[in-house]
Amino acid sequence: MELVDFFQPLDESLLMDDGMQRNRLGEIIEGYFPDKSFPDLSSADIVLIGVTEDRNALSNEGSAAAPDEIRRELYKLHKGNFNPKIADLGNLTKGFTTEDTHFALTSIVSELVETGVMPVILGGSQDLTFAQYRAYEKLGQIINLVSIDPRFDLGDADGELDNRSYLSKIILHQPNFLFNFTNIGYQSYYVDQDAIQLMKNLLFDTYRVGIMREHIEEAEPLIRNADMISVDISAVRMADAPGCENPSPNGFYGEEICQIMRYAGRSDKLSSIGFYEYNPRFDNRNQTAGQISQMIWYLMEGFYSRSNDIPQKGQQWDEHQFIKYMVPIENHDHEIVFLKSRKSDRWWMKVPCRSETPSNYERHYFVPCSYNDYQIALKSEVPDRWWQVYQKLM
Repeated sequence: MELVDFFQPLDESLLMDDGMQRNRLGEIIEGYFPDKSFPDLSSADIVLIGVTEDRNALSNEGSAAAPDEIRRELYKLHKGNFNPKIADLGNLTKGFTTEDTHFALTSIVSELVETGVMPVILGGSQDLTFAQYRAYEKLGQIINLVSIDPRFDLGDADGELDNRSYLSKIILHQPNFLFNFTNIGYQSYYVDQDAIQLMKNLLFDTYRVGIMREHIEEAEPLIRNADMISVDISAVRMADAPGCENPSPNGFYGEEICQIMRYAGRSDKLSSIGFYEYNPRFDNRNQTAGQISQMIWYLMEGFYSRSNDIPQKGQQWDEHQFIKYMVPIENHDHEIVFLKSRKSDRWWMKVPCRSETPSNYERHYFVPCSYNDYQIALKSEVPDRWWQVYQKLM
């Protein structure tokens, strides 16, 4: 597959910035422009993909214009204390149908993830999350999906795919490669109580925005467990991100969502992320485009400070890599094994499984957690994260 055949070159005006200074991302990112060849991905760590697709967006037509507006702000930013190796492939050529666009995006994301390059998708409407998810189906990889969204987007499971029903399509899709779904930042007045109960029945994780804002550090292990992330910009409060069709007066503050993006970048497990539902038609002086560009900047900063310290099944626990804690639980058959990385101070719990558990579930034996989970176990209580994964594996 020749990737260049799927993309359109970027508009040269994106690089026209008054007084362009050195070390701005616009001059560092290797972009696909009319006078330049298609980027060489052999040396890239991160790839930007614009998807100008909004035909499945309910009442959010205009989000197709988002990718270039995000780039316009992103290219102005200075690089941080890291040496980014980033390519911008341009905008994906829109298919004759939305299914054509989805198929192309699935194929591209699958190829990039397989080669170890992280795609950053600039949408477009959030139904593109379904195409992002299906890339892992092509790879045969059982994954965890995190959605940062004030809603669950279950929609009408029997209807057509759109930006309000993509999650139902993922849950019901067969064969299914979803191990766990986590929603971060839902707002109760936007979510039906039956939907909340459904999430509990499916052993999925949901966290209200108030809980996350009060304990923002607890978002870190949730994000660290994700293979892919889907961000609906309406999860950010309207004062910081007005450029969407369904803004909310409440939500994450700009600084908080940037902190979460840094957690995402630092996650050694994360292999793709998409930013969706931004609509320049509703923006105020490119404020939302600037917010998203800064979120991507923090994602990059996190990416280039990764520790590469994920524990693996069968790995010998070298005392120079991890500190191992064995915590017995009263009236419970298993003691809980905690591992703390000496390199990053991050925590994991090991979850036992049946001997006949398929090998493609091995990536889920170690559950990212926090020091708080360890403290819970010391009180002879089973942490919720451990129990949910245990039920799925057993």
